[in-house]
Amino acid sequence: MYRYDEFDRKLVVERANQFARQVKRRLSGELNEDQFRPLRLMNGLYLQLHAYMLRVNVPYGTLSSKQLRCFAHIARRYDRGYGHFTTRQNIQYNWIKLEETPALLRELADVEVTGIQSSGNCVRNITSDQYAGSAKDELADPRKYCELLRQYSVLHPEFSYLPRKFKIAVTGSPTDRAAVAVHDIGLRMHRNKQGEIGFEVLVGGGLGRTPWIAHTIRDWIEPEHILSYVEAILRIYNLHGRRDNIHKARIKIIVNQMGIDKYRELVEAEWQRIKDSALKVPAEEIERIDRYFAPPAYAKLEDATALLDGQRKASREFDRWLKANTVGHKVPGYAIVNLTLKALGKPPGDIDADTMDRVADLADRYSFGEIRISHRQNLVFVDVRQDQLHELWQKLDALGLATPNLDAITDIICCPGLDYCALANARSIPVAMDIRKRFVDVDELADIGELKINISGCMNACGHHHVGHIGILGVDKRNEEFFQLTLGGSSDQNASLGDRLGPGLPQSEVPDAIAAIVERYKSVRNDGERFLDTYRRVGIEPFREAVYGKDSEKAVA
Repeated sequence: MYRYDEFDRKLVVERANQFARQVKRRLSGELNEDQFRPLRLMNGLYLQLHAYMLRVNVPYGTLSSKQLRCFAHIARRYDRGYGHFTTRQNIQYNWIKLEETPALLRELADVEVTGIQSSGNCVRNITSDQYAGSAKDELADPRKYCELLRQYSVLHPEFSYLPRKFKIAVTGSPTDRAAVAVHDIGLRMHRNKQGEIGFEVLVGGGLGRTPWIAHTIRDWIEPEHILSYVEAILRIYNLHGRRDNIHKARIKIIVNQMGIDKYRELVEAEWQRIKDSALKVPAEEIERIDRYFAPPAYAKLEDATALLDGQRKASREFDRWLKANTVGHKVPGYAIVNLTLKALGKPPGDIDADTMDRVADLADRYSFGEIRISHRQNLVFVDVRQDQLHELWQKLDALGLATPNLDAITDIICCPGLDYCALANARSIPVAMDIRKRFVDVDELADIGELKINISGCMNACGHHHVGHIGILGVDKRNEEFFQLTLGGSSDQNASLGDRLGPGLPQSEVPDAIAAIVERYKSVRNDGERFLDTYRRVGIEPFREAVYGKDSEKAVA
């Protein structure tokens, strides 16, 4: 696993000390809130509805057990005993005291973690596939390229004050688990006709007020040119991006107003000018970074299918969990295990300090001391021996982390909503928990199959509602909370934006509407057909009728 080098350590410690001086000036009144705001945002500190919120980067979603134990300590010492994992593979603390923030950041620096560039108009935390390095379908580990981009972008003087925030995601697999098509830049690894590994480059994706699926700006580029091509994209954006209107400042607006062909022309011209500069990455540098991600000391194991078959026959609960929450591994005798943070009665993505400590202990015992965060707000052990799966399942079950619902209707992405966020129009968490209570039968979850629900409390779309198979958006309707539903969204390799189903519903009607959609899906699906595939085949009308009624005027309002 990657560890900070001496330059990173110095940078993170010096930034923590600098912010301590800035906080002191704010508390003394030397800085007012308008002057302090850009300084705190550079360090991931937001002023939310009730308190300060601190967002902490987890680069490409990879954590050590030591870092997770520090997160648990931070939750106890500086927050209210828990943290919240986000769709950017970060952790957020929602009850931070300003005067304690410098000490908190110094403690994070001790375990090589920082909030630098987790907010502000800069390149944010680089995200990736949560199964990176272990996935069966992976062409190469994308984390070395994420790390290359991280080193390049942190405190980059030219791109620290962009027109708006900027997000990059990288995947090394044909199955896109990193949602690259809804990012400002997405890098999707594949082979060219010569069999060489490189990247398709996507640009101009994003959700929020004006959602867009990214355009392919270049079909394939060599890894040695990743930095120069990303810089060319950023330079054109920095030059043409709107700074007079926050709602029109994202790169997606510029690309779609200008047109992808014109934007490509400008980027290619800039890239030709800089591609053979110091930004060209030598193979030796890529190999150097790759060594930080050397695989762990895997044992030579026999396939444990026979053992698992016996354990599955003896325990139906284990069988359900194994089918739902484990994934094949590229190394024989190992498996990838998902820990869904979506148990009944728990806010999606939340985890308390004691559970963090227990997860860190289990990671040391079963997964080489490593934990991953997925963009669906779950945790992952990527290197578990198959012959230890049953033992691990028992311990996860005791912690409430073995709910067999990965990618099921109750594995809900959910933003904090109006319970915490000053920008929200509605509360997201209660809606997620209401839906969770409606679908408690694990056999029913298995029968429904893959059906992803994403919930946002406002149009900023922190819950990625646009790309949920079912998306739920909180809106304010005459000072009452209502929820609009969309269907048919997806963030995978065939990404799409959802279609609006109809007018908003009050919170009390949302679970019934979801149940009606599910029942209609069951009645029209083909054998083995996923919800998304059924929707794309039959269209929106059968589902609109199921929710609003055949003759209801509301159905087309």
